[in-house]
Amino acid sequence: MDDTLKTKIMQAVDARFDHEAEFLAELTAHPSTRGNEQSAQGFMATALTERDMYVDRWQIDVADISHLPGFSPVIGNYENAVNVVGTHESRTQKGRSLILNGHIDVVPEGPLDMWDTPPFEPRIDDGWMYGRGAGDMKAGLVSNLFALDALHAVGFAPAADVYFQSVVEEECTGNGALACLQRGYRADAALIPEPFAEELVFAQLGVLWFQVHLKGIPVHVAYAGSGSNAIEAAIPLIAALHEMEGRWNLPSCRHHEYHDHNHALNLNIGKIEGGDWTSSVPAWCVFDVRMGLFPGQDLNDAKCEIEEVLRKAAQENDFLRNNQPEVIYHGFNAEGYALADDNSAIATQAIDALEMAHQNITGTDLNRLAITATTDARFFGLYADTPALVYGPKAEAIHGFNERVDMESVRRITQTTALFIANWCGLEKT
Repeated sequence: MDDTLKTKIMQAVDARFDHEAEFLAELTAHPSTRGNEQSAQGFMATALTERDMYVDRWQIDVADISHLPGFSPVIGNYENAVNVVGTHESRTQKGRSLILNGHIDVVPEGPLDMWDTPPFEPRIDDGWMYGRGAGDMKAGLVSNLFALDALHAVGFAPAADVYFQSVVEEECTGNGALACLQRGYRADAALIPEPFAEELVFAQLGVLWFQVHLKGIPVHVAYAGSGSNAIEAAIPLIAALHEMEGRWNLPSCRHHEYHDHNHALNLNIGKIEGGDWTSSVPAWCVFDVRMGLFPGQDLNDAKCEIEEVLRKAAQENDFLRNNQPEVIYHGFNAEGYALADDNSAIATQAIDALEMAHQNITGTDLNRLAITATTDARFFGLYADTPALVYGPKAEAIHGFNERVDMESVRRITQTTALFIANWCGLEKT
């Protein structure tokens, strides 16, 4: 690709960037929390249809995916879990195919009074767009779309098949991306513009979600000594889990990409419920746990150790010794994934193509990083033999209050993505 065409593609992104910002604001205004993604998916489906893509929109059926590697157990049903995929089918098939993947679901907004402005009324202030999901990761979804628009604006389309995926469930299971694999979508590489500040994710952690259920003996608080407080019984169990967390973070346990991370694996008690009445000793307690795992760490081994840690801690409690805690796994059952461990020629070529595009736009080398979270990249890298490149814009306060994304970073990501597509897929005249 000559420099003149590169310049035209970059200018095409610039010429449409006000429209891209407006599109992102409209998409962010859809409150697409878990189970409420339909309106946002409808918005995306319409946008893909307007671009003459073949649009596949379907409701995920757990029965279709529950037997597949990478499936995460769910609580409740998937009546409202809808994926959208737009397909560009190349006429010439000269290049390498590509999946452009992003998730439409966002985490809950939390107390509204903790936000400076309403989370689903996006605004731009000093070059940043604020709003729940603006950074994680609707800006990435939109950059994928407008990168394709820029190519069309200069008279070209990808010379290979491209699958634009807008998926649900990334924030709790990843089953949306898994459903795309079950549906048959495959490509030579995948690009996922998660908000990691224009750096390439070279490794990501696995994640386990589980609940611990405790049952106590309810009595009037005046006779609390004769009962067993299920909430207080959780305290030594949580302490034991944190001791396990410390062991898993020891240098001897770390994946090589995390050798400088002293505490990459984080255990989080994300929610706790229990009791029925202030003046009654609580008869029950449930606490929800999120635990990280290194790439290569076996999920079944991790579960066995978690259960053994809880069993031993319960043995030291007079009440729990005869009332063992029950562990229920739900949500993330996610293995870690390291692009760094993929030594295939196709992975090397994909990384080189992205680095070249990044250098053309930023004038800097492409940094690699190991993140302490998970993304949908694992499905492509571990279960579809497809190198997954996670590379997206700069965002701040994702999952927090006043989430925001840097709009100039979004512009650069859109330009980089457009050049990467042109290089990776090749170009054909529209």
